Amino acid sequence: MRRKNLDAAPCPIARSLDVIGDWWSLLIVRDAFLGRSRFGEFQKSLGLSKNILTQRLRALAGDGILEQVPASDGGAHQEYVLTSKGRGLFPVLVALRQWGTAQCFDAGACPTVLVDRDQGLPVRPLELRSADGRLLNDADTRLQNSLVRE
Repeated sequence: MRRKNLDAAPCPIARSLDVIGDWWSLLIVRDAFLGRSRFGEFQKSLGLSKNILTQRLRALAGDGILEQVPASDGGAHQEYVLTSKGRGLFPVLVALRQWGTAQCFDAGACPTVLVDRDQGLPVRPLELRSADGRLLNDADTRLQNSLVRE
């Protein structure tokens, strides 16, 4: 079955999923945040076949999430590094991580914790706040058409 192209969908979630919506792509981005940059490093970490990894890396580079750069050690190979667009996915991965820790593990059973590099303290849960600073949940929000001027 062919995947439907969502790049022109009116929904920003649909358009985002069109770019990074399969699990391999998000896991490649996760690995890039963890410092992996070489094809072999991604393959070893993910256990992904070469053809699937090649497709995902090409797609992520084509969408401006990753870019290929000369090897940092001066070698003949290329490395994949996150672009600013790719680094913008950090809060998305943190949100998925925090949800997964709370919903997919027993309390205290997740083997890793995201910490502040300088202080070593755990990162606080992400919060959604209004422009005036109030904490919001799903019942406190609604979608509004930003293109309609009243």
